[in-house]
Amino acid sequence: MAWSFGKRTRITSKCHSICSATSSRRLNYSTYAAISPPPQLDPVTYRLAIAGAVRSELRLSYAELRAMPSRTCIATLECAGNGRVFLSPPVPGAQWQLGAVGNAEWTGVPLSVVLEGAGLADNVCEIILEGADRGIAKEEPKPPGPVSYARSIPRMRAMESDVLIAYQMNGRDLTPDHGYPLRAIVPGHYGMASVKWLTSIVATTQPFQGYWQTSDYAYWDDSAGTPIRRPLAEMKLKSQIARPRVYERLEPNQPYIILGAAWAGDTDVTEIWISLDGGASWVQGEFLDPINRHAWRRWKYDWITPAQPGCYTLLARARGADQRGQPDGHNPNFGSYVIDHPLPIEVFVDAP
Repeated sequence: MAWSFGKRTRITSKCHSICSATSSRRLNYSTYAAISPPPQLDPVTYRLAIAGAVRSELRLSYAELRAMPSRTCIATLECAGNGRVFLSPPVPGAQWQLGAVGNAEWTGVPLSVVLEGAGLADNVCEIILEGADRGIAKEEPKPPGPVSYARSIPRMRAMESDVLIAYQMNGRDLTPDHGYPLRAIVPGHYGMASVKWLTSIVATTQPFQGYWQTSDYAYWDDSAGTPIRRPLAEMKLKSQIARPRVYERLEPNQPYIILGAAWAGDTDVTEIWISLDGGASWVQGEFLDPINRHAWRRWKYDWITPAQPGCYTLLARARGADQRGQPDGHNPNFGSYVIDHPLPIEVFVDAP
């Protein structure tokens, strides 16, 4: 999703939306630039430009895109900074709690259809997606003047049929907050890849080095020794508790259903484990949804609250089909992003 030209002006934090299979348009997380309200694009005069290393540059109207063959898919979008408030010591950025994630049904034209129509050059390596939001970046190092929000994805990913130029969310036209009239949807990637208010698509023969690709929404990869700056891409395996809420007060020795969801970008979530004692021991939860790649899987655990009053720390940890699990802590190479370790939910059990 396209946002963050400095301080965020709107943060929705409705983690309880996880209790539903898909998030409503009102609850699905949305952020946008501080410099102005969301861009107001007229669907009558709107044109989507397809340019760069293509055989035929295109300028497509909103009506032309709506007339093309469409596809619908369900995808979870998570802000790469979701859960940032849990980091210690505190870090800069929007202090997201648990609500910067949503699961929705998206309808639109596969990006591959448009790219095939334009005809990609053989040596194209990435596709740049640019939105109408534009402003002054505040995170160093920063460019000297205004910059448009733009991100790229690899050519191979762009040509997969589930990457969409979307115009509907949950069966209704997009609202301005969610990118009207058109936005990208890149399932499995962190939300910043799903550029809102989409205005241009550029095929490039060189890796894109834009601000939002390298300075921000990027991390340090030191796997080969010398750290290399790389763009964030696929979401990491993650699970979140939606019920109970942080610091919720519970009655003792009572049945209580713990609810949450788990998701991943490049694998399927196959197991969910819950700790009721701050990580000292773990019990297995039950999934409420079947596997649907790139959509979250809701889960539950039937708990009897403790008879002893006090503070209890709940945790959730997922495991994927690739046998990898969530890490024990945050990797500092990701800076203020990718908070994928189990996050503590402290609750209080009252005295009888």
